[in-house]
Amino acid sequence: MTGAEILIRCLGDAGIDRMSVLCGNGLDPILHEAQLAGMTLTDTRNEQTASYMADATGRLTRRLGVCAVSSAVGHTNALIGVLNSHFDGGPMLLISGTSSREYWDLGVFQEMDHLAVIESITKYARVVERADTIPVYVREAIGQAISARPGPVHLTLPLEVLEADVPEDQIRWVQQPQALATALAPGDEGLVRDAARLLAASRRPVIVAGSGLFYAQGGAELAALASTLDIPVVTPIWDRGVVDRPADWFLGVVGAASGSARILPDADLILLAGARVDYRVGYGLPPSFDRDTRVIRISADAEELHQGVEPDLAILGDPASVVRQLVAEAERQDLAGFRPWLEETRRRDREFRRNWIDEPAPSQPPMTGRHLVDALEPFLDDDTVFLMDGGNIGQWAHMVLAARRYPSHWFTCGASGVIGWGIGGGMAARLAYPDRNIILLVGDGSFTFTLGDLERAATQGLPFVIVLADDCAWGIVVSGQCKSYGAQGAVCSRMGQIDYVKMAESFGCLGIRAETPEEVAAAIEQGLGASVPTIVHVPIAIGGPADKPR
Repeated sequence: MTGAEILIRCLGDAGIDRMSVLCGNGLDPILHEAQLAGMTLTDTRNEQTASYMADATGRLTRRLGVCAVSSAVGHTNALIGVLNSHFDGGPMLLISGTSSREYWDLGVFQEMDHLAVIESITKYARVVERADTIPVYVREAIGQAISARPGPVHLTLPLEVLEADVPEDQIRWVQQPQALATALAPGDEGLVRDAARLLAASRRPVIVAGSGLFYAQGGAELAALASTLDIPVVTPIWDRGVVDRPADWFLGVVGAASGSARILPDADLILLAGARVDYRVGYGLPPSFDRDTRVIRISADAEELHQGVEPDLAILGDPASVVRQLVAEAERQDLAGFRPWLEETRRRDREFRRNWIDEPAPSQPPMTGRHLVDALEPFLDDDTVFLMDGGNIGQWAHMVLAARRYPSHWFTCGASGVIGWGIGGGMAARLAYPDRNIILLVGDGSFTFTLGDLERAATQGLPFVIVLADDCAWGIVVSGQCKSYGAQGAVCSRMGQIDYVKMAESFGCLGIRAETPEEVAAAIEQGLGASVPTIVHVPIAIGGPADKPR
């Protein structure tokens, strides 16, 4: 068997049946064997898109996303998706080809130390030296990607390793893990009892539910704990949500540039369930946390338990299992609930959002971001995958829709705050969910990063609806610059007009211009029935939630 054949068989044994790619140096053997094996290959025009697709696959489905790119410049172009996966803790494998090593150190084509530029943002990175050891490296890489806090991993396979022909009885075959991020690790029962006692002693607890709960499939457990004890729940902006139904205890996201209601600063106990300590929760420091606030941390990763701040109580275990244990312990100890505190936090949240929720409808175009998300909302049912890519328009969606919708099916950039991933994300979502509606809300700045891959999406039969909010600016930057430097302070943050309808048509997509909420709704309806990607071009006025008084 050739090295490439061994690689593809190992991926298949792990349950991996698709891969995003951009052809180039060192990849031909992989692409050939993948095609023979019946693997779905989605090719792109930009390695960024290929890597965004793998990143999105992992963060959408919990299944390992895989992309394959060429050496050196292809490898470095793909780092953006790897970096995004690193920030958000999503399972992803980047496979990079490279020239044969016969003339390494002598200037062979695209000679480069791939590991030197990727090791700091991956959980595991190796150059495979021999074809017979490929199964061992694949197993190690997948195991690292899906375990504890998931994350990106990398393998470089030189061309001579892929082309080597190895007798099957000399191959070091090992059992491959199924490439799905799952964790079944309960916490220490004594520590869970201590956590219940801390809850019993508190009066104003808050649960910060992070992406770790999503990867542990802990939505039901979170709902049981929050509803049993009436504890308010927030999710850091851009983390994967697990709330999938109306719940009076869910208060949306924290950490947005537009601010949030005063909830965390007045909590006397904060339970971080699968959530990191970072800028979105004020680093866990005053004034975002009170100095006397007790902190409980739950994580499947031992290192994460003490990341950022030292907790009063740290429980190692997957968040779903530990929260389930905590529900049982709370019932055993007959803990009282926190209904008065929950009602107070709900009142604060309603008051905070009133500035945006109560904004009147416009009498004429251009619409604002608020009116665009209002027009979009009726399409966001439980069967729709909703993606958001953009700063200013993303703020509107989080501020307005989070008060009325429950984002278990929402998908955003992740903790890195990257923009420009939306087209690759939409392609990945269509592959992952062939029978569901896919809607991407995107700003004009974000949208233009990887435009060429609209043609790839159209040609390869990957339709989804793109609602494009166009203010001819990096809207969130313009707002900040004008606040800091006055009306003339916007520098390098405005852009010219583009005819996105003609552009869409040139890529083989459907383009529709919509200037009123009614036109937006009609265009989305038309796009959901189309067989190619649909771009709904919506001119909007500059301005967003961050511009509102707090």
